[in-house]
Amino acid sequence: MATDVTVPTLGESVSEATIITWFKAVGDAVAQDEALCELETDKVSVEVPSPVAGALTEIVAEEGADVEVGALLCRVEEGAEGAAGGGAPAAEETPKPEPEPTTDEKAPETAPAKAATHETLSPAVAKLVAENDLDAAKIPATGPKGNLTKEDVQNYLAGGGAKAAPAAKAAAAPAATPGAQSKPAAPSFEPAGDRPLDPRGEERVKMSKLRRVIATRLKEAQNTAAMLTTFNEVDMGPMMALRSEYKDRFEKKHGVKLGFMSFFVKAAVVALKELPAVNAEIYGDEIVYKNYYDIGIAVGTPQGLVVPVLRDADKKSFAEIEGSIADFGKRAREGKLTMAEMQGGTFTITNGGVFGSLLSTPILNPPQSGILGMHKIQKRPIVNAEGEIVVGDMMYVAHSYDHRIIDGREAVTFLVRLKEVLEDPARLLIDV
Repeated sequence: MATDVTVPTLGESVSEATIITWFKAVGDAVAQDEALCELETDKVSVEVPSPVAGALTEIVAEEGADVEVGALLCRVEEGAEGAAGGGAPAAEETPKPEPEPTTDEKAPETAPAKAATHETLSPAVAKLVAENDLDAAKIPATGPKGNLTKEDVQNYLAGGGAKAAPAAKAAAAPAATPGAQSKPAAPSFEPAGDRPLDPRGEERVKMSKLRRVIATRLKEAQNTAAMLTTFNEVDMGPMMALRSEYKDRFEKKHGVKLGFMSFFVKAAVVALKELPAVNAEIYGDEIVYKNYYDIGIAVGTPQGLVVPVLRDADKKSFAEIEGSIADFGKRAREGKLTMAEMQGGTFTITNGGVFGSLLSTPILNPPQSGILGMHKIQKRPIVNAEGEIVVGDMMYVAHSYDHRIIDGREAVTFLVRLKEVLEDPARLLIDV
């Protein structure tokens, strides 16, 4: 009996995903709970497991396709025997096309190497390879377990890797004038014309779903919110001294390093409690004030920026905060964060200082009304309380806010309060 495999529920407000790669081809044997394909949403990548053991008999949605929750992905024949490695398709399926080298292009001794490389081409990839008369062995593969993805082939073609363009493309080429304008299907992301690649070296890489959503949301934040930024500077000397004194004992006791982020989370919570508008959001013609403090921690990954949320940050200890942030960073780079971990959030903290940024203007993370930007610690001359010029370990901090809900007084006061707490971290212990 054939079992339909559909797009699983991906989380609140997420209704669509993109198929990144198929791990199995038609005719392959699959075990129950074995990953069939990988989907990418605007937040995370998820693998879709097989609900039964059997053989993959049909792939309905190809790599690169956008699919909605509940859409049919493939069918698995329960109990059927399939090829162990990559093999023979089911009887009712059309065999996978496998491009064969011509005698002019390939010496006979190179053929076995080609067969051994990318031996489990998905139907979509095999079709693309065959249509463009490509040697799959020459295309760099970035998919899991060294598999070749549709995007790999597209990138290879865009980079001029094809020896000869297909006849259809060759016939269409004279009609395309460099710089000619055409109506794009998606104005936000499609090119305005058939722009030729510069022969000195260019490549086109399709934006991932995550990157497209990041672009859309950030532009939406600029277009919707009345966004302003206020700046201040923090003398990090007292915090650095405290951290230096206790970091070894802290790590020995809690098994996690004492960083600066826990201080900033704690200080932000203090300031948010005093200025509730910064922790609120606009909903229609209403303001929703939140009496809980879920702090988003921006994490950079090779795929793009993600913001896992530290729930109930006001109730967590320094060790719990540091442990959660370290775990977020590790799993974000591995693509293992869950949808639930990146939903919600009342305020966000981003640290451009880890990349060397001295000053920047962070963009709001909708529907939140405030975001704090941390930056690089740099030694600068300052005047102390006694009027003496000394060298301080200074950090610029930036608070971007939605002026529709937060007045300038509140925005500036928030940052000043944050500065006071960070420059005298003992305040965090006695709650003043």
